[in-house]
Amino acid sequence: MLKRVVIVFSIVLITLGFDKAFADIYRYVDKLGVVHFTNVPTSPNYKLYIKEKRKKPLSGISTKKYDGMIRKAQRRYGVEFFLIKAVIKVESNFNPEAVSKKGAKGLMQIMPANFKTLSVKDPFNPSQNIMGGALYLQRLLKRYKNKLPLVLAAYNAGPEAVDKYKKIPPYKETQNYVKKVMETYSKYKKS
Repeated sequence: MLKRVVIVFSIVLITLGFDKAFADIYRYVDKLGVVHFTNVPTSPNYKLYIKEKRKKPLSGISTKKYDGMIRKAQRRYGVEFFLIKAVIKVESNFNPEAVSKKGAKGLMQIMPANFKTLSVKDPFNPSQNIMGGALYLQRLLKRYKNKLPLVLAAYNAGPEAVDKYKKIPPYKETQNYVKKVMETYSKYKKS
């Protein structure tokens, strides 16, 4: 009986496309023999049943795919095309579905707290995300008087951190980020 339930459950998952889902599934058989499945185990009785399939890194992505949207953002906000593109490359590697550990979303990795002020309703919509990210860059460029290293540091660590230290904050991640974006920006400008 249990075997049949598991087979039926597996067929249902595959039929509904859950073979492409990205969440661990846990299983628990209670005292009455009823099988329970969940992606959020609520007791130690649940045991891992299906391990999450990890997304493969995107390969062969054309960096030109979003050029039209980037040019539109450039015209609207006056932020240089290659700067927007370099930020996208470093932030998400052109993955419109990217989500960081801290919850930043989309191509330009916009934090949910900023969605409203940047007019982003759907962070996974490439056009909205690029427009929101370009608007944020425009604001930072004005705030830091076009001092690009400070702008990029604020994009990564937040303006509060840059204001506190009055320079690139002493965070390894932010220092590496500024360096990577500047290098990518330079490469794009030369190409």
